[in-house]
Amino acid sequence: MKPFLIAFLVFASSQIALAESAKAKKIEIPGYTMGSHELKTAPYTMKDLESLQKSLLFGEEDVKALKMSKAILADQTDAILDVWYGFVASTPELVYFFKNNKTGQPDGAYLASVRKRFAQWILDTADANYDQAWLNYQYEIGLRHAPAKKNKTDKVDSVKLVNFRYIPALTIPITTTLKPFLAKKGAKAEDVEKMHQAWLKAVLLQSILWSQPFVKDGQF
Repeated sequence: MKPFLIAFLVFASSQIALAESAKAKKIEIPGYTMGSHELKTAPYTMKDLESLQKSLLFGEEDVKALKMSKAILADQTDAILDVWYGFVASTPELVYFFKNNKTGQPDGAYLASVRKRFAQWILDTADANYDQAWLNYQYEIGLRHAPAKKNKTDKVDSVKLVNFRYIPALTIPITTTLKPFLAKKGAKAEDVEKMHQAWLKAVLLQSILWSQPFVKDGQF
């Protein structure tokens, strides 16, 4: 076998191994099912998504700003989650939704599983493709906050739903506390502002989509 062919096969094998490793890492996130064929098709369409984006003044510049933010935030997810979890822990109205019904106390294992998905959510929000797979997963996330699937993903005995009013409300603490992290890597002030505004729109967009299971049929 010629040397260049051997080298090519070694390189190809290494790339396959890396791809499999990356795939395995995603599988390790408890309950993370983005792109799974097992997900239900979202009841809202790609056309609905486009109309909603227009209503939010969300465009290509926002997509670019979000993708710019990924490189800045990728190695800061733990620190970001420390801030977000600290806020939840200090807010009884929010930590309530992680309560173990038997003990009456926050369920540590439940919080830990959600945290891993939350870290991936940061990256997914920054790098979203806004395709059908993404749309289906938004519907899944909505179901997991509603009685339809709350607690089922993590097999926990907790409260039956997250009251919807808190979901859009969290847009403010999430995006407000994120802004200092966007500024930590030396980005220009105007770029930090663009990224922050894009995040504000992206989080609000998702919270609106997550509302569908809470809305009466035909009224979403």
